[in-house]
Amino acid sequence: MNVEIKQSGNAAEQVLIDENALSVKPGELFSVGEGFEALAYRAKNFSKAMDPLVMVDHYRMTSPTFGPHPHAGLSAVSVIFEDSEGPFHNRDSLGNDFDIMPGDLYWLKAGSGVVHDEAPRVGSNIHGLQVFVNLPASLRHSQPASLHVKAQDMPAINCEGCRVRIVLGESNGINGQQSPALPMTILDGHIESNTSFSHQVKPGENAWINTIKGELMVVVGGEVVRLLTGQAVALSNINKKIFLINPSAESTHFTLFSGQPVNEQYIQKGPFIMGSEAEMLQAESDFTSGKFGQL
Repeated sequence: MNVEIKQSGNAAEQVLIDENALSVKPGELFSVGEGFEALAYRAKNFSKAMDPLVMVDHYRMTSPTFGPHPHAGLSAVSVIFEDSEGPFHNRDSLGNDFDIMPGDLYWLKAGSGVVHDEAPRVGSNIHGLQVFVNLPASLRHSQPASLHVKAQDMPAINCEGCRVRIVLGESNGINGQQSPALPMTILDGHIESNTSFSHQVKPGENAWINTIKGELMVVVGGEVVRLLTGQAVALSNINKKIFLINPSAESTHFTLFSGQPVNEQYIQKGPFIMGSEAEMLQAESDFTSGKFGQL
């Protein structure tokens, strides 16, 4: 394979690209009722390369769907895209009760257990990602915590032909806010035709990249993959700069997550993640007995 990138600032020119065998996965379509439809991405489909992410749902929600529900042993993260319409009402047993607005982030570190509910206000059309992030055993039973980052408080990288919001973490020397759990970078970006963006992944980190709309060439060292709308790729322990190139005539919308893998065995049962069956049974008992709190 021969790949050469000519870079000037944040722009890069694709000189020669050959496809390779890196695993690209499409999201699996699912819906709930008439008010929720999504493309689902699961860690089991990306081997260990998606770690610390357990699942990502790229969804649209227009009416209340799931009702109050418990979480434990993980972080439940909502990334709301800027093209959402109207407020997304958030409540949880930590005492939070407010609207998440277009462009916002809400990170709920469930830890030992919380009860949570998110629902569109009447007339809202919510477009975003719902993400489950694993917690290591050392944090699985920790005190719950939350972080709400408003869109106006997120820094953005503006370069010729691209605009990338730092929803969380750091990129290109610009720092956003930090998660209340393990460090993670979340980028929400738009790249215009025949331009590019680059992000340096820290040593030991995994990266997960998803094309929300459009087409994207992902170039890492001598490896290249092409992502079409609804496709994603996970990259394990790359310790290199990632180039994201839009080779198409239309604008591309993408998201990128990078973080240190947890590298621990776990079991998942719906909104719970635990290290053993005994822990899972205890978490279910704690919820049933009201230890997660109430809304």
